[in-house]
Amino acid sequence: MDLDLRRLRYFVAVAETLSFRRAADQLRIAQPVLSRQIRVLERELRAQLFDRGPRGTALTAAGQQLLADAPGLLADSDAVALRARRAAEPARRLVLGVMPGLVATAAVQAFERDHPECAVEVYRTTWQTQVALVRQNRVDVSLAREPLTADQLVAVRVAEEPRVAVLPGLPEFATRAPFDLAQTAGLRLLQDPDAVPEWKAIASDALRERSSRHTPASSVEEKLEQVASGRGFVVLPRSTAEFYRHPNVVIRELDNIEPSVVVMVTRPNDDPMIKALTDCVHGAKAQLTGPVPPRRSGAATAHPARGLNT
Repeated sequence: MDLDLRRLRYFVAVAETLSFRRAADQLRIAQPVLSRQIRVLERELRAQLFDRGPRGTALTAAGQQLLADAPGLLADSDAVALRARRAAEPARRLVLGVMPGLVATAAVQAFERDHPECAVEVYRTTWQTQVALVRQNRVDVSLAREPLTADQLVAVRVAEEPRVAVLPGLPEFATRAPFDLAQTAGLRLLQDPDAVPEWKAIASDALRERSSRHTPASSVEEKLEQVASGRGFVVLPRSTAEFYRHPNVVIRELDNIEPSVVVMVTRPNDDPMIKALTDCVHGAKAQLTGPVPPRRSGAATAHPARGLNT
């Protein structure tokens, strides 16, 4: 059986948002059309992918497995299409990988202005792909976030920004009083505890164990859905938290936590075009994390919903 990649993309959109309505809005198709395509995919796979009930949409075991496998399949298909396009185009093209929340517009514009014979394609990466795509020669330059392992690659720190706590929209968190990471010691961390060693140092053994058993979310949107449902909290770079919005979470600034570090990762080479692109990234490093919002001492920020096309 040949797997329809369009339906697979539809499935990923629903699986990441756990909402047919939001997925349909994101894909810009009608919700009945999306539901019908998911049912066709379930029939083709002979497996139910979602539990649909009055309390919302949830992934079945088959759906969780498909969501784990889908990004690799889609990345492979994207890479095939990209290589075909590159072969058909006479002009040089570089691929710049960018992690969620980072803004590469200024760097790309500066490079293409100075080198009109070479275009830059911006490709959104994830924690799993931010370095792997460079190794696989699918991305020429990657704007990644620590922690990462870049053995035999060139990794240069280019920026850093504060990290913030993203919490359920409960009254005790939506206060203007100063906020400290110690106030999260009783909350479950919905990400790898090693990514937030400051929380790991103050949380109980039982809570650390619960957090380490948590299945990591595959996207920022899914993390926000889990936080909004009251399952726990996450710590994100400020630019990511500002870019991805959810109406039922609260963002609190943290002073007692290490910043998020942005790293530029490339393969060792003497390619003058790649060198020129990295120079433009360095020149625009102040814009990589987006505009800095005005700091309000201890204030909580509740964000309205915002759709994404990236």
